[in-house]
Amino acid sequence: MSTMREFARKFGWVLVVAAIAGLAVAGTSRGQDSNKAAAKTETAEPGTLPLIDLAGYNKILAKYKGKPLLVTFWATWCEPCRDEFPLMVQLAKQYAPKGLAVFGVSLDDNADMNLVRHFLTEYHPGFPSYRQNPQIDVDEFYRGVNPSWQGAMPETIFYSRDGQIAQSFTAEQTRETYEQAIRGILAKQ
Repeated sequence: MSTMREFARKFGWVLVVAAIAGLAVAGTSRGQDSNKAAAKTETAEPGTLPLIDLAGYNKILAKYKGKPLLVTFWATWCEPCRDEFPLMVQLAKQYAPKGLAVFGVSLDDNADMNLVRHFLTEYHPGFPSYRQNPQIDVDEFYRGVNPSWQGAMPETIFYSRDGQIAQSFTAEQTRETYEQAIRGILAKQ
């Protein structure tokens, strides 16, 4: 996975550098204005997904209390996450009319945000997406989200209506496994 992450980071930086170079070339007649535009682009990109820490995650969970909930943790550098994400989008669309709520949390770093935007544009999840604040203690975040989670990805957590973890899965699973978990939390009153 680290090889894929490094590739994704390098690829992402290539796109960012190309975009900044394009701004600089386009704005050469304006002198320093092109530098300001490039700097503004760099600082605006990481803000495209709201950053959350453990307290923010718990606030989001509280907002969904009373509803069956699926939370998917993913990253663009994680090949199984990329493979599984279209299934999450399909399940969200299929089960939303039955009451299932879904949101996603990206674990990508600031350097990966260009890839994240392209990824989300490609798959149109239709559910809210957040990003783990990269400046927090990630081990504390994992333990706080799910005490049995060690940080392996993808991580999918199913919450019952009372806001408690009903089931969780680490690593890519089959559609049947997820549908069984979804039916289980939808059935619990």
